[in-house]
Amino acid sequence: MASIAPNAPVAPRAVIADVLFDAAAKDKDVVVLCSDSRGSAALEPFFEAYPNQAVEVGIAEQDLVGIAAGLASCGKRAVAVSPASFLATRSYEQARVDCAYSDTNVTLVGISGGVSYGELGMTHQSAQDIAALAAVPNMRVYLPSDRHQTKKLMEALLQDEKCAYVRVGRSPVPDVYGEDDCPFELDKANVLREGEDVALIACGELVAPCLDAAKALSADGVSCTVVDMHCVKPLDGDAVVEAATGAKVVLTAEEHSKSGGLGARVAQVVGEECPRPVKALALPDTPVVTGTKAQILEHYGLDAAGIAASAKELLAKV
Repeated sequence: MASIAPNAPVAPRAVIADVLFDAAAKDKDVVVLCSDSRGSAALEPFFEAYPNQAVEVGIAEQDLVGIAAGLASCGKRAVAVSPASFLATRSYEQARVDCAYSDTNVTLVGISGGVSYGELGMTHQSAQDIAALAAVPNMRVYLPSDRHQTKKLMEALLQDEKCAYVRVGRSPVPDVYGEDDCPFELDKANVLREGEDVALIACGELVAPCLDAAKALSADGVSCTVVDMHCVKPLDGDAVVEAATGAKVVLTAEEHSKSGGLGARVAQVVGEECPRPVKALALPDTPVVTGTKAQILEHYGLDAAGIAASAKELLAKV
């Protein structure tokens, strides 16, 4: 099991590996499957310690998910881990039919999600996975924002009996929560800050930039509500309505295409329940530029400065 230093930025994938390591020691039914991704998933120690609870299928994502579903149907708690760009595309039919339609207890973990593999281009970027998997009946979709929420999410999923897709990035991310200050309910969003002008609703690794943007906007006299919507599906509609009702405009932020992602889901709720101007900050509906993750997010206005600027621009139109 990896050693995680307190207060240091930590990659959620490392936290997932640690949770699985601990869970396997207590429950022999916990089985982890990889598609030639043990190194990327930080799961080498797991495979060494629990060879009878580990399955390496090689570069065969369809087999990965199909085998996981088969194990789950036999009573195992199967966790299939693979890069998000391949897990959500190459094995889509198996996720849809073998996991969701068959109602099997499989947790799909997409690592290096979004633009984590920024320099490798569209083939390795996962900008459509939320839309694809959220459209599948019975499939839940979660994007935790930091190590503390990731730990609680994985522990919760290992205790329930439904399939889910979890997407995390590759690199260490700053803490949004403290170890003893991380309220968590599986399908309930967290309100991190309250304001009256802008409702910022984000998921995954864009929650921290939204908090930074809210702090910067506060210095300019703009107050923001910040909502951590880790549960993209089922979306916490009550949290969306509450945040939108108390603000003049709604701004969403996600490391995903505008098509079918968090912004689209939030806009549908706002439009039906409490009409307000809504703008989705997301990746464009074109092949994403190549570069480091930080460069790509800055390019598309998905860093703290870009989010703050978009909030001001949207607010000025009201």
